[in-house]
Amino acid sequence: MTTNVPAGSLRPTRSSTITVNGAGIALADRDRTRPFLLLHGGGGVATMTGFADLLAERTHSRVLLPTHPGFGGTVRPASLANTKDLAAAYVGLLEELDVSDVTIIGNSFGGWIAAEIALLNSPRVSGAVIVDGIGIEVQGHPMTNVTGLAPAELAKLSFHDPAKAPRPPATGGTGPSPDVQALAAYAGPTMSDPTLSERLAGLDLPVHVIWGESDGIVDPGYGRAYAAALPHSTFTLLPRSGHLPQVETPEELLGAIDDLGR
Repeated sequence: MTTNVPAGSLRPTRSSTITVNGAGIALADRDRTRPFLLLHGGGGVATMTGFADLLAERTHSRVLLPTHPGFGGTVRPASLANTKDLAAAYVGLLEELDVSDVTIIGNSFGGWIAAEIALLNSPRVSGAVIVDGIGIEVQGHPMTNVTGLAPAELAKLSFHDPAKAPRPPATGGTGPSPDVQALAAYAGPTMSDPTLSERLAGLDLPVHVIWGESDGIVDPGYGRAYAAALPHSTFTLLPRSGHLPQVETPEELLGAIDDLGR
């Protein structure tokens, strides 16, 4: 059950950079006792910041919100060549922080990272939540190619109500932004791994798959296939939500996570 706490009662967010596997990971740490690791998607850490605050304030949680190396002006070392490398770095981060019973919550590309972290069988991870994740290949439900789309077109695919889409930051130049380049480097041209579904079949960890019913990037059929690939999964469809429920319907997403009964 969700417990409300005064908004001003949280300890101040601690910002630090921790070096793991040669990567300097910029981390915002909202400290409570129940640990969550939040993983953002290709839209960058700003797509998770508001939900991190909400989760921390409502659930007395310790919420860890890293910026993937290469995003937000940070450096991506050559040692982080793909999604598996990034997942291993985050397991190393949990070791460095000495936290346990961690629930991983990942959206979009962050959902793929969450799946890869779960597959590493870290004793520090007790569960995962995949929110409109990518990474698997599903026949008949291809991921929409968003390359070159104008912001208004992308908003229509990403939001149930495009009016709720935040204004994209100015890139200050032509060509792909550094965030887009980092995403492409990790995820590859197809934004998927043909081996992921098969590998997930052996996962012995509870995973909650949550999907926006209006997701135009990866549709609910893709989400159901994601859940079906996992032996211990629960699937929740969120109404009036698109690809980024943590931005569009954060209260509903929080309720779905909390209703899982941790």
